[in-house]
Amino acid sequence: MATKPPQGDPVQDAPKVAERKRAAAGLPAIGHTLRMAHRQMGVRRTALTLLGVNQENGFDCPGCAWPEPEHRHRAEFCENGAKAVAEEATLRRVTPEFFAAHPVSDLARRSGYWLGQQGRLTHPMYLPEGADHYEPVSWERAFGIVAEELAALSSPDEAVFYTSGRTSNEAAFLYQLFARKLGTNNLPDCSNMCHESSGSALSETIGVGKGSVLLEDLYRADLIVVAGQNPGTNHPRMLSALEKAKANGARVVSVNPLPEAGLERFKNPQTLKGLTAGTALTDLFLQIRIGGDQALFRLLNKLVLDTPGAVDEEFVREHTHGFQEFAEAARAADWDSTLAATGLAREDIERFLRMVLDSERIVVCWAMGLTQHKHSVPMIREIVNFLLLRGNIGRPGAGVCPVRGHSNVQGDRTMGIVERPAPAFLDALEREFGFAPPREHGHDVVRAIRALRDGAAKVFFAMGGNFVAASPDTEVTEAAMRRARLTVHVSTKLNRSHAVTGTRALILPTLGRTERDLQAGGEQFVTVEDSMGMVHASRGRLEPASPHLLSEPAIVCRLARRVLGAEDDVPWEEFERDYATVRDRIARVVPGFEDFNARVARPGGFALPHAPRDERRFPTATGKANFTAAPVECPQVPKGRLLLQTLRSHDQYNTTVYGLDDRYRGVRNGRRVVLVNPEDARELRLADGSYVDLVSEWKDGVERRAPGFRVVHYPTARGCAAAYYPETNVLVPLDATADTSNTPASKSVVVRLEQSATD
Repeated sequence: MATKPPQGDPVQDAPKVAERKRAAAGLPAIGHTLRMAHRQMGVRRTALTLLGVNQENGFDCPGCAWPEPEHRHRAEFCENGAKAVAEEATLRRVTPEFFAAHPVSDLARRSGYWLGQQGRLTHPMYLPEGADHYEPVSWERAFGIVAEELAALSSPDEAVFYTSGRTSNEAAFLYQLFARKLGTNNLPDCSNMCHESSGSALSETIGVGKGSVLLEDLYRADLIVVAGQNPGTNHPRMLSALEKAKANGARVVSVNPLPEAGLERFKNPQTLKGLTAGTALTDLFLQIRIGGDQALFRLLNKLVLDTPGAVDEEFVREHTHGFQEFAEAARAADWDSTLAATGLAREDIERFLRMVLDSERIVVCWAMGLTQHKHSVPMIREIVNFLLLRGNIGRPGAGVCPVRGHSNVQGDRTMGIVERPAPAFLDALEREFGFAPPREHGHDVVRAIRALRDGAAKVFFAMGGNFVAASPDTEVTEAAMRRARLTVHVSTKLNRSHAVTGTRALILPTLGRTERDLQAGGEQFVTVEDSMGMVHASRGRLEPASPHLLSEPAIVCRLARRVLGAEDDVPWEEFERDYATVRDRIARVVPGFEDFNARVARPGGFALPHAPRDERRFPTATGKANFTAAPVECPQVPKGRLLLQTLRSHDQYNTTVYGLDDRYRGVRNGRRVVLVNPEDARELRLADGSYVDLVSEWKDGVERRAPGFRVVHYPTARGCAAAYYPETNVLVPLDATADTSNTPASKSVVVRLEQSATD
């Protein structure tokens, strides 16, 4: 039987710490999954719902973007995917009576965990100017309020339209079309905070800002490098792919500042071996210092260049540009500076080199551990250099694999959710819909916050997500949001962003991925694109949580009709009635989606074209894959300070907190912990179990403080620390961003640890 939500916020001031785990999944994962699912959904609903996750006639998991294998298990989901589904398919409800009992001032004092545990939103809600309670509002009136505020703007560029990675292809395409018909490219999205650095680096070097591998390439690889990524928590189904690759003979190198249970050993709950011994995944663990990856790959490239016969000279000659300049820079790399930047032992790097030279097919996977530094873009470019040297792009079993975090974040970008759209995309949009889209670049996430802070943006509309909690520099972000005239959130559940509002605010409740979508044209399905460019359908099974919900496409279409007026010639009503008509338009605008409706009807969907992978053709400015030669950078940390990375706990997905434990790291009943290497802790005189304030140091001199964190002695890389976000987002300066991509540098924050006043 499902349980009721917590009445009060749980006390988190005394986290319990035990030994970290050295294996992921197995029987404990099954038990934890079932307990959480039953708590939210009850027994019968749990079985009905979970058996539809990631199935060909089911719905796409609203969690991560890892692709489905060709032959799917009956239970094709992971522990954290099941948690995401349970949170969405919960039987708990947030009704107008809840808002009558809880003023916004009360919601603002609650933790994100408590807010999320209250359940699904059931009605559109409106916060009038000067009020402290949300009140029910009709959909018609809600759209009218948005129309009023948009009409009052002096320019469409005073509006910001944010998108979360959960939004379907159909909804995203309609959303960007609406924003551009209104007249703005202010379309920031969650990619700006995660893999923007990957897209920037890959677009420049190979011509496509996406990964170049499919699942089959992982299975065929000789060597898989997993850098700056914790798949055991963030992409657990990836462990099955690594297990299969290992069975086929692949070796795995893990490059990370922390040891992670999922990369040490995987206990596959679908096999007898997995329920007992499991499979050791990592052959070589390189415990690198935060931000040292560029230096590592630069030295590795030098060593490859210095090895006779190691370079694929034919590939370099026929398919690349800039080799000589790159080679000159790489040969200047030296051992001493690399060892200092990485904290690695020379013999470990030499062992890595031997593994590289013994491998014909290499895949490099990465995630936020590489993308959220000042020098993230050149860091990823150096990985591309590494792969290009031995011809490891554009052949089976090899390539780049940036692992996306949210289920359709890549698809949203493909559909045009981008503040700097390509001219070719705008040209196609103009031809199809007969209007002139704006050509000026819009705001990404960081620039949108600045615009709100400075009064240059007055309306903020979010299609999903939890913008306030996800963004950097929490105090600045919250103050910026409160300056808006209107904030609007299309949401399934309550979150922090609903409690940090503009002068007026709206919450528009929407269907979840798990729910049936019935429109005037019949039952609908939506589509998503996974991390490897596979597009497939998603069909919800459950009855909607409330009869008052609208789908995301319906919300966009009705809002567009209300804002743009009856004279607008886009057939918004037809699009709402039948999503197939939206896909017909996508097919004529977005390359690779030709004959969209027919192809997505096939079991498993279809793969989007990828010129470097499919043809060894590189659509860059030079017409070839580009070697690059940026100076090597690594974070500089003053004496007595540590370099902090923000990360997730195991009971967490992005800003959604499912529970207060981090089972694999041995943390229970609390999230305000900071993981510190025992040697660093001794030098700083920080006892295990003592409490400190985390204070970040940035060139602007502003004090940013996160108080009351329990010190946990933990085997992090020397000089490095780690703590959970969003609690630590307050420490990340708004202006501390990656060069080129402007992604917040949340993985390299210089901090000092001060004894807490409460210790």
